[in-house]
Amino acid sequence: MKNLIQKQFGFHSIEIKKLWGYDNFNYLIKTNDGQYVFKIYIKNTETLALVEAENEALLFLQSTKNHKFPQPIKFKDGSLVKILKVDGIEKIVRMLTYLEGEFLGNVKPTKTLFRSLGKNTAELDVKLQSFNNYTLKARRWKWDLQYLHFNKKYIKDIPNAKDRSLIEYYFQQYTENVVPIIPELRESIIHSDVNEWNVLVKNNDVTGIIDFGDLCYTPLINELAITIAYACLYVDNPIKWAEIIVKSYNEVLPLKDKEISVLYYLIAARLCVSVCNSAYSRINEPENTYTAISEKLAWNFLYNWLTINPIEAENRFRKIVGLSTKIVKSTKQIIEERQKVIPPILSLSYKKPIYVTKSAFQYMYDAYGNTFLDAYNNIPHVGHSHPKVVEAGQRQMAKLNTNTRYLYDVLSEYSEKLLSKFPNKLNKVFFVNSGSAASDLAIRMAKIHTGHKNIMVMEHGYHGHTQTAIDISDYKFSNKLGQGQKDYIIKSEIPDTYRGKYKDNDARAGKKYAQDAIQKIKDPIAAFISEPILGCAGQVPLASGYLKELYPKIRELGGVCISDEVQTGFGRLGEYFWGFEAHEVVPDIIIIGKPMGNGHPMGAVVTTQEIVDSFSKGVEFFSSFGGNPVSCAIGLAVLNVIEEEKLQENAKEIGKKYKLLLIELQNEFECMGDVRGAGLFIGVELVKDTDSLEPDNKLANFIKNELRNLNIIVSTDGPFDNVIKSKPPLCFTSENAEQVTDTLYDILKRH
Repeated sequence: MKNLIQKQFGFHSIEIKKLWGYDNFNYLIKTNDGQYVFKIYIKNTETLALVEAENEALLFLQSTKNHKFPQPIKFKDGSLVKILKVDGIEKIVRMLTYLEGEFLGNVKPTKTLFRSLGKNTAELDVKLQSFNNYTLKARRWKWDLQYLHFNKKYIKDIPNAKDRSLIEYYFQQYTENVVPIIPELRESIIHSDVNEWNVLVKNNDVTGIIDFGDLCYTPLINELAITIAYACLYVDNPIKWAEIIVKSYNEVLPLKDKEISVLYYLIAARLCVSVCNSAYSRINEPENTYTAISEKLAWNFLYNWLTINPIEAENRFRKIVGLSTKIVKSTKQIIEERQKVIPPILSLSYKKPIYVTKSAFQYMYDAYGNTFLDAYNNIPHVGHSHPKVVEAGQRQMAKLNTNTRYLYDVLSEYSEKLLSKFPNKLNKVFFVNSGSAASDLAIRMAKIHTGHKNIMVMEHGYHGHTQTAIDISDYKFSNKLGQGQKDYIIKSEIPDTYRGKYKDNDARAGKKYAQDAIQKIKDPIAAFISEPILGCAGQVPLASGYLKELYPKIRELGGVCISDEVQTGFGRLGEYFWGFEAHEVVPDIIIIGKPMGNGHPMGAVVTTQEIVDSFSKGVEFFSSFGGNPVSCAIGLAVLNVIEEEKLQENAKEIGKKYKLLLIELQNEFECMGDVRGAGLFIGVELVKDTDSLEPDNKLANFIKNELRNLNIIVSTDGPFDNVIKSKPPLCFTSENAEQVTDTLYDILKRH
């Protein structure tokens, strides 16, 4: 190579050192006259045209007397680009000046440096706005953010399923929020890769920007997004540091309203492109380490970015550039509008209700820019707005949605997948569109199968809002405004080893409670129904041994055993996929709902062939929406996500830590009378006195509302409304559990 360089450029006393390169080879050339960068590319027509366009851009920039960019060096014959044989193979080659300076990625971030970065990036863009090149305008390049979708094929190369889902979420957000307004954005030729290894600095000032190989004609705002994405990899509070860059950029090149509105999503999009290409390169170009340099930092940034409400980001960017924030209705106004059409019997959570507009995984975003950690909503089981669930629903809705009187593949596909999660004898499923409808159907089936009408229910139990569901829900019918207990209902005392009369920690208490329940049955019975952990009772687990003792007796008395898994199912309990498994029993009928559709209204009854045969002799069963193609596609996606992201295992691991953290608080604060539950289904009972166990619902509600004021969502329940309930999406993390318990500690300490 020395001989080639001497011959082509007339350089002498040459030293050669290999440098980093993404899709070309770069060499530092040291001579007596100065330092240069020799660049070698694989020969093809497209690359040659792009290299020539890049040289043209650099020469254009040099005409402005600015020496912060590399300058093309002529060959001895006056040309700027040549095709020469390098190691016997024809390659495209050229030479540029070498710019001195420290890489931005090696320098501690400062406000002064970030201001300089924003200013210099804007000054570059101002110059490039008057540069025109048809090769660059025709370029369709995977690193150009307007072609984000070119990178979708690389998502499969990301090894971790949870990481893949995060990227798919940002891709969907880009499609939803950026794509519709791309035609309205200013366009220009931009550098398109102002990253930490392409920016040179000295004394807190940008001295050079190198590597113009990503030049493209694209929305101008992409430049700022890319600059922020890379510069903020190294800081703890990216939105705060991004503001500095936005402000200084805007002082040179004022930003437009529409550009600010999409900046949050574009920053995430660039990081998505980076990690997608790193994943692809790791598999297909393992020797290329360049693309993985910032990968870990990019992942941290992307997860951190989720905690920032897009409205908050936009408002902060708007404020920093002098644009007014968008006007949002007050919570009071929203409540007034709601109450004009929605009766107040449909209550709201919290003294100060939350006006939500978006959500992502374990976070909910309100209209005012606040991000709430959702430690309560068990309905978005695999996470709010989970991209796989969203896509499954969108795709199926675009193809077919009808009722089950027609044949379509996804009904059988989903049914088989769902039933594979149950014991073999539970091999038939009826789909409805809510847990309440499932409860109603289950009782109907039990009565028809057994020929009896009496139903044994659990004290404080809840099974839905239909008339039948209310009749079997002590939580509803024993309410002071309720309808009272019907004559065919037998109420079993809750087998509570904390507050109840039997407190043995082994199976003795459960057996005693079961024997008491059996004594209450005087006539043949149709069914016994209960949750494995009673949610509305305050997350109370059934005492060990209770179901094992009671189930056989129910069957001896002619009844069937129904397990309501609406809240406890689908891996929430960690150790078990279904709550009944913890009790070493197999019910005859299972009720499921809430999480099976991740927020899409779904419910089902799973039962045996024997019960189906009895039920089939009666009037036809039909549900207009139960088992429709869209619901089945969504349900199937939920099951797949649980498996792919190992969410049951996550519920077990994080739930265990979460509970231990709460027990640590219990040891310090006497008001925390009991910490109970399993996996990510946890209750904390607040008491005034650990001896009398006098409930402290005032404290429980204070904590609930105080956590809400600190942007953490939990709820209260139980007969005395003194139990803090936490049942978050299964993507909840260790850091989330620590955030809840640390905040709870601070509240209790102050209180």
